[in-house]
Amino acid sequence: MAGRFAPRPTRTTVRGGHVAVGAGVPRQAAGPGRVRDWMPDGPLDLGLVLGPLRRGPADPTFRAMPDGSVWRASRTPVGPGTLRVCAYGGGVRGEAWGPGAGWLLERLPELLGAADDPSAFVPRHRLLAMTRHRRPGLRLTRSGLVLESLIPSILEQKVTTDEAYRAWRLLVRKYGEPAPGPAPGRMYVMPAPRTWALIPSWEWHRAGVDNKRASTILRAVRVAARLEEAVGMEPGAARARLEVVPGIGPWTSAETVQRSHGAADEVTVGDLHLPGIVGWALAGDRDADDSVMLELLEPYAGQRHRAARLILLSGRVPGRRAPKMPRWDIGQF
Repeated sequence: MAGRFAPRPTRTTVRGGHVAVGAGVPRQAAGPGRVRDWMPDGPLDLGLVLGPLRRGPADPTFRAMPDGSVWRASRTPVGPGTLRVCAYGGGVRGEAWGPGAGWLLERLPELLGAADDPSAFVPRHRLLAMTRHRRPGLRLTRSGLVLESLIPSILEQKVTTDEAYRAWRLLVRKYGEPAPGPAPGRMYVMPAPRTWALIPSWEWHRAGVDNKRASTILRAVRVAARLEEAVGMEPGAARARLEVVPGIGPWTSAETVQRSHGAADEVTVGDLHLPGIVGWALAGDRDADDSVMLELLEPYAGQRHRAARLILLSGRVPGRRAPKMPRWDIGQF
């Protein structure tokens, strides 16, 4: 009798890594997807609008193709879905597959900045006026999904972007599920909250994620439903709800609502580089701190995040005075 039945997966075996949480989910067969055409009311640059949703050049949930189209794999409130967006003429076409296809197409205009109002921005510096003129297609995306922006933002706390991108890539590929439909190879939907909670401690370690960041993600996914409700709140109230979770501070909440809400005024504070870049671009002060940065951005109240993005797009950054921050791979310890 001992050899007749395979053992049933238990909580212990799942935590121990004996049951691959997402590896056994087959990719859906390529078939006709649902389609929606949308006409923006002004210039639209897909790369500029959707670029902030990309977490590194090898992000398994995002793919920019040579033909100019953009693919995204998302976990929507109704299930996983894959979205392909391409521009043609003056319009945009979205194609979607999977259980979340309808949800993704319904929110396609907001994803592409329909809720954003670029005309509300009045440049008061020549640099910003010139950058806006060169980048007329910049709009602020609103993904409508909190967790997919929150988790990679937590991974980016206190480490280099390369380390954070690597951790996101490894964890999504191992514990996510293949993107529905005819998505390009190796595209995955990020894990469900329950799956994040079941990732063993040593897998966080192998991905280079220290216990502090891993614990913050675990606390967040336990209240995932409450955090996703923040999409219906004003950005300030949404940030307050996110910051109730220990380990989520002003930097992380701002980075999240900028993407989930399209928040034009939520500027990132606590960043290692941004104050110096803003200070250098607007006042020639490479040693500016958060207080100086906020003072310089005060004329753009209501549009401070857009002003910061235009500064970053201008390419006007101070030269390096020290080597890059060293990379540490705790997975080798």
